[in-house]
Amino acid sequence: MSVDMNSQASDSNEEDLGVNSEDDDGGDDDDQGDIADYYDGVAGDMEQQGADSFDPEEYQFTCLNYRESQKVLCDEVNSIAAILKVLPAVAKLVLVHFHWQVSQILDRYKSSSSQLLSEAQVQPSSTCRSVPTPQSLQCGVCLQLVRRDSLLALPCQHSFCKGCWEQHCTVLVKDGMGVGISCMAQDCSLQMPEDFVLPLLPGEELKDKYRRYLFRDYVESHFQLQLCPGADCPIVIQVQEPRARRVQCIRCNEVFCFKCRAMYHAPTDCPTVRRWLTKCADDSETANYISAHTKDCPKCNICIEKNGGCNHMQCSKCKHDFCWMCLGDWKTHGSEYYECSRYKENPDIVNQSQQAQAREALKKYLFYFERCRYTLQYTYPYAYYMESGPRKKLFEYQQAQLEAEIENLSWKVERADSYESGSEGELNNQMHIAEQRRRTLLKDFHDT
Repeated sequence: MSVDMNSQASDSNEEDLGVNSEDDDGGDDDDQGDIADYYDGVAGDMEQQGADSFDPEEYQFTCLNYRESQKVLCDEVNSIAAILKVLPAVAKLVLVHFHWQVSQILDRYKSSSSQLLSEAQVQPSSTCRSVPTPQSLQCGVCLQLVRRDSLLALPCQHSFCKGCWEQHCTVLVKDGMGVGISCMAQDCSLQMPEDFVLPLLPGEELKDKYRRYLFRDYVESHFQLQLCPGADCPIVIQVQEPRARRVQCIRCNEVFCFKCRAMYHAPTDCPTVRRWLTKCADDSETANYISAHTKDCPKCNICIEKNGGCNHMQCSKCKHDFCWMCLGDWKTHGSEYYECSRYKENPDIVNQSQQAQAREALKKYLFYFERCRYTLQYTYPYAYYMESGPRKKLFEYQQAQLEAEIENLSWKVERADSYESGSEGELNNQMHIAEQRRRTLLKDFHDT
C-alpha cells in the first residue's frame, strides 16, 4: 500500500526571484521601482501557470504499511550484513547507531572495520582490557555454581548464567525496551542483538512485544522514516530528504511535521517550537500555581501563599486578618459565607457591549474555576451552569452552609492537638454536622 503523496515543503531562494543582492547602488527609489516592476508580471505569470505553478512547500513522501516498511528495513540490513560480513541482527544494531545512513557506514568501514563495530557497541574496543575465558563456573550476578553450558556471554566475554540473562531481558522488555538492551556487567555497554535476546524471553506473547518494540526503534532511528503519530496507526512515512515539512497519513489523515512528528509549524523550525512549547508549559504551570495558591494582602499588597487550612488568613507583614476567598476584612466578615461564595453578576451587563459581556462571562468562569481548586470543587461547576433564579439562590445558600461547616471542621482539626479532654467529641460532632449539610445538598440537587 505504498502511496506517493505531495505535501508542502521546499525552500525558495533569492535566485528564484531574480534578486541581485550585490547591486545596491541604485538607492531606495530604484529599489522601490524594481519591486514594483517585479510584481507587475506576477499576475500574468500566475494566470499562465495556473494549477501547475511552483509550490514552495512541495514535498515528496510515501506512506508504507507494516509489510512494506519491513521490506525497506530488511533490504538495507541484508546489504550491510553482506558488506560487513556480520549477522543480520548485528547489522541492525550498526544501522541503528548510525541512523541507517548507509553511506556513512561504508565510509567508516573503509577506514576501519573494527572501529566501526566497536563504535556501534557490537564488538569490544581494541583499547579495552580483554576478559579471559572464565575458569570458574560461578555466575557473576547470582553467584551460583552452574554447568558450563548454562553460562552465556556476548563478545565481551562477560559470562552469566542463563537464568540471570533471562530475568535481565524479561524485565527490560516488559518495560518497553527493544534496541538498547546491553550486557549486565558493570561499565560494559555492549549491545545485545535480537537473536541473543529472543531465545531468552519466556512465552510467545513477550516475544511478540519485543518484535514490536524492535520495529518501533528501527523506524524511529531511521533518518528517512517516521511513524505516523495518529492513534494506533501502523503507517510509516518514507522520504528521500528528511526535512521539517508537512506530511499527511493516507490512513488516518493525521497531518504533522516529518522531522519532529509534532503539529506542522511552518515557518518556525523544530528546536524553536520545542523551546516555545516548553516555555509556555512552564509559564502556565507557574501561573496556575500563583493563581491557585497566592494572593496579595488587601491592606499592604504583599504576596501571600496559602498552603492549607481554613480561609481565615493573617498577613505576616501587617497582621491584617482577612478572608482568603473574598479578601474581605475578617472582623466584619463574620459568618457571611453565603455572600462570599456566591458569584455576583453585573446587573447592567445586558446594556453593555458584546466585548464587555464576553469579559463578564470570562470573569464568571474564572470565579468558579478558581473555586474548583478548593473544597466542594464539584459544586462550583454545577453552580456555574445553573440558570439564575430562586433555585440557584437556594443551591448557593446550601453550598455556603456546607462550606461554612467544612471551614469550621478544618479550623478544629488544625487545633485538635491543643484541645483539652473532650475535644474528640467536639470534633466528631463537627464532622457529623458537615456530613449532614453534604447530604442535604445532595438530596435536593443530585440527579435533578
